[in-house]
Amino acid sequence: MHGDVDALLAEPDHLDVVVVASPTGRHVEHVLAAVEAGVPVVVDKPLATDEAGAARVVAAAEAAAVPLTVFQNRRWDAEQLTLAGLLADGALGTVHRFERRWERWRPVPKDRWKENAVGEGGGLLLDLGAHLVDSAVQLFGPVISVYAELRALTTPTEDDVFLALRHRGGTTSHLWAGGLVGAPGPRTRVLGDRGAYLVTRFEGEASPFAGMAPGPDHEGWLVRGAEAAPVPRAPGGHEDFYLLVAAWLRGGAPAPVDPRDAVVTARVLDAARRSAQAGQVVLLD
Repeated sequence: MHGDVDALLAEPDHLDVVVVASPTGRHVEHVLAAVEAGVPVVVDKPLATDEAGAARVVAAAEAAAVPLTVFQNRRWDAEQLTLAGLLADGALGTVHRFERRWERWRPVPKDRWKENAVGEGGGLLLDLGAHLVDSAVQLFGPVISVYAELRALTTPTEDDVFLALRHRGGTTSHLWAGGLVGAPGPRTRVLGDRGAYLVTRFEGEASPFAGMAPGPDHEGWLVRGAEAAPVPRAPGGHEDFYLLVAAWLRGGAPAPVDPRDAVVTARVLDAARRSAQAGQVVLLD
C-alpha cells in the first residue's frame, strides 16, 4: 500500500505496469510521472481532458520508449464484436447510419466526481462520449465533421449529449448519452442497404424494449422490415483486454489499444465542445 503516486513510483523495478484510474483531470500528471519512472502504463479512458493533453502524453511515452495503452474496454462489448462481424461479412451491405445510445433514468445524480467535477473531466461527454466516439471510429473510420448538442440538466457538467459525426467513408453516426431519459431508446441501430442491426438493451439498464431480448446466446437482431432474426453472439469479453496487456508487456504483441487512437477521440470531443458552443458543424481536416 502506498500513500501517493510518488511513493508508488519510488521503486519502479518492482512494478510490471501501472494502471491509472484517477479522475480524468489528473491523467496527464499521473501518466507523465509513470513515464518518467519508466513504468508501462494502462490509463483509463479518456486519456486526457483534451487533444493537447492526450497528444502530450503519447509523445512523452514514445520519446521515452515506455509502453502506453488506454482502457477502451467497450471495444470488447458483445454488441461491438457482433456488429464488427456482421460488417465484415457484408450482412448489412453499405451502412449509411450508425446509432448508439447510452441512456439512463437517473433523475437524482450520484454524488461523485464524474457528475460534479467541472473542468476536471466530469460529465457524460468525456465519460461516455469517449466510448461512443471510439466505437464509431473503430467501426466506420475517420471523422470529417462534428455537430453536437450538449446540456447540463441535473448536474454541473454535461448530462445530455448528442453527437452527429460524418465519417470519411460516408456513414453518419448519431450518438447519445443522457442521465435524464425515462424511456431509453434502442441501444444500437445500424442501417444498411441490405438490412439493419438492432440491439434493444444494454447491461440490464431499464428499457421499454425489455421484452425483445433475442436469447441467451444471441446479441441483437438482424432486421429487414417485418423480418427479424437473432444474431449469434460473437465470442470475447472485457477480460480479453488484460490478456492482451499480458502479451503486450511480455513482448512481441501490439498494444491492446493504440494510444494514438485516444488522441483522435479527444480531437473529436474537442470539436464537439466547439460545435455546441457555436451551434454549428465543425469540420475536421
